[in-house]
Amino acid sequence: MTNKHISIIADELSVRVDQVSATVDLLDEGATVPFISRYRKEATGSLDEVAVAAVRDRIEQLRELDKRREAILKSLKDQEKLTPELEKAVMEASTMAELEDIYLPYKPKRRTKATIAREKGLEPLAKELFEQGSDMDLEEFAAQFVDEGKEVKDVEEALKGARDIIAEWINEDQEARSEMREFFAKEGTFKARVIPGKEEEGKKYKDYFEWDEPIEKAPSHRVLAMRRAEKEMVIMLDSCPDADEAVDMLDRRFVHGSGPVAEQVATAAKDSYKRLLKPSMETEVRMESKKKADEEAIRVFSENLRELLLAAPLGRKRVMAIDPGFRTGCKVVMLDEQGKLLDHTVIYPTNGQRQQMEAEANVKAYCERFDVEAIAIGNGTASRETESFVNSLGLPKSISVVMVNESGASIYSASEVAREEFPDHDITVRGSVSIGRRLMDPLAELVKLDPKSIGVGQYQHDVDQSALKKGLDDVVVSCVNAVGVEVNTASKELLTYVSGLGPQLAKNIVEYRNENGPFRSRAELKKVPRLGAKAFEQCAGFLRIRGGKNPLDASSVHPERYDLVKKMAKDLGSGVQELLDNDGLRQRVKLSDYVDGEVGLPTLEDIMGELEKPGRDPREAFEAFSFAEGVNEITDLSVGLKLPGIVTNVTNFGAFVDVGVHQDGLVHISHIADRFVSDPAEVVKVSQKVTVTVVDLDVDRRRISLSMKANPFEEKRAPQRNTRNERKRDENRFQPRKTTNRQSPNNRREQDGPDGDLQAKLAMLKGKFKN
Repeated sequence: MTNKHISIIADELSVRVDQVSATVDLLDEGATVPFISRYRKEATGSLDEVAVAAVRDRIEQLRELDKRREAILKSLKDQEKLTPELEKAVMEASTMAELEDIYLPYKPKRRTKATIAREKGLEPLAKELFEQGSDMDLEEFAAQFVDEGKEVKDVEEALKGARDIIAEWINEDQEARSEMREFFAKEGTFKARVIPGKEEEGKKYKDYFEWDEPIEKAPSHRVLAMRRAEKEMVIMLDSCPDADEAVDMLDRRFVHGSGPVAEQVATAAKDSYKRLLKPSMETEVRMESKKKADEEAIRVFSENLRELLLAAPLGRKRVMAIDPGFRTGCKVVMLDEQGKLLDHTVIYPTNGQRQQMEAEANVKAYCERFDVEAIAIGNGTASRETESFVNSLGLPKSISVVMVNESGASIYSASEVAREEFPDHDITVRGSVSIGRRLMDPLAELVKLDPKSIGVGQYQHDVDQSALKKGLDDVVVSCVNAVGVEVNTASKELLTYVSGLGPQLAKNIVEYRNENGPFRSRAELKKVPRLGAKAFEQCAGFLRIRGGKNPLDASSVHPERYDLVKKMAKDLGSGVQELLDNDGLRQRVKLSDYVDGEVGLPTLEDIMGELEKPGRDPREAFEAFSFAEGVNEITDLSVGLKLPGIVTNVTNFGAFVDVGVHQDGLVHISHIADRFVSDPAEVVKVSQKVTVTVVDLDVDRRRISLSMKANPFEEKRAPQRNTRNERKRDENRFQPRKTTNRQSPNNRREQDGPDGDLQAKLAMLKGKFKN
């Protein structure tokens, strides 16, 4: 079936069959997505990571379909019911639903009403009724099947048993199920109603106490919100189309003419829908809507995570990191250029004049003693007060003071990874170290956390967890390999995500490094226990060795192409280092001279680009950011105030922005831009620096509504909503996150809430703003 699958995938992705075939072969050989997309462009026709991952996922789905197909064929053979026609239908089924529909009549069942009726000898009666082909006397014909010994006491009981059998036949009819499935998908409606007595307990879900919405149009966050409310037994949720219309569809298919016999079939069709088809189709449509909602939620999370992981790094600087606090003080650590902990202390800049003076002396002493180049301040409790204190010290302007998002730092500090790194220090020191390292290299530090704990998703705890893990792992792997990893300084956790490695090989690399000192060449990696030729092929190009024997070891040029680069240099009468240093020499290289059956222009162009800037970091250059001075608390805000902020999360309904008051504000999708936007991610990304205007403020409930429009108070006609219920829902506002505390397992920082796009007391939805 593989060739057929390759054709299917090629059609779906609009690429050539040979591209898909080569990609599948490489995947089957154990090659990773980053390796294939970076170093096998000639084979795949330069398919990028997204396309290669799509081929991988689709071939897995189709092979799972094949496994189920084989199991069904075996079952049919064992039952001695496999005919050539049935085998052909099974082999040609293109979806799991179609395959299961074919198998349903033959699937071993528990004892059903139809089974009992057959045991009573009523199947011939059912067949005669179902055919509706003769002008039989119904009563007279059915009377033949009355049999006290078989517990068929009268004609009505005989007809009832026959109807049970017919109902099962209707339910198992492949074409009827296909038609009904399409009907449910297109016409199904979510109908949510509050369970009586749950109004107060489930008030956070009040928008769904009486809510109708077509399944086809329901966005991801609302599907997941309703399912969560149902799971918590706050609402009852129905997801079926109009029952009368569904039964009419069955009547048109199975009921022919009129009369007593047709009425029996019509009754059976109605029973089949209510008792068999409706529950089955509702389960399917709900599973499908959940799957789509999960995919969208995972997509949003993945995009946010990518932006966060690829945030601009400060780089190798001497950093003082401060985890702010009031009563317990500020935990201060000093890190060297490699992120190594040099010293730590606690200061109390907000606990009276004497302790403030001591804090000032300690900070200045650290700056002088360690020649500090930057100060990282966590954005939790007392962050703005600590920032103000540090800025008041008159430190050299060369020392950057940067607020760092500390979400998940407490989870890291209590983790096994942190205990292994710092066995002799408590969680407060570990948390401060994490804050400092996040400033130096967000990617290297954030890979130590479960991506779910970073808090840049929506409804992440409600989606399929295995699918979420796979999606987020793909993002981390992509980011790590796109940036490259310095093998002599990388943590075990960072190395784990390098192409071809994994936890055990990453551990072996670190242990070898600790025992033998820094790696001097990529070739030395082959000495690491269990790191064989295949693993070396996959990982070598993504590992960097700066200052090693071979200058190419610091680049993304794969060792398999070193001889090619040496030949280029030799043809120019120079060495490899000179080729790296001299742009004039590189311009003299005629790439077409080096094309052969194995290496083509895509790889040669990649090599030349890397020779120009060996080991270049694809991330943007670091730019310091500061919140507005004098705006430290929500009470410092006012409607109309314009101020800088940092995007902390992007969802389908808007973006959350930290403006430095320990409470994120929401920029509703209607205020993301002056133009219409269907997806906030079109305009903003996580960690992006933006300018926002406060358009609504509720200090008591700590709710901040923001706008990124040039003229947010300009009166415009509100966009047409889909339904009255949706307009009503948008009159409620969503409680965005507080940033006063770091996340703990019991304090999720995900921006979901029960409703997603709720923040709509925004005057845009009412027609005008309050000035």
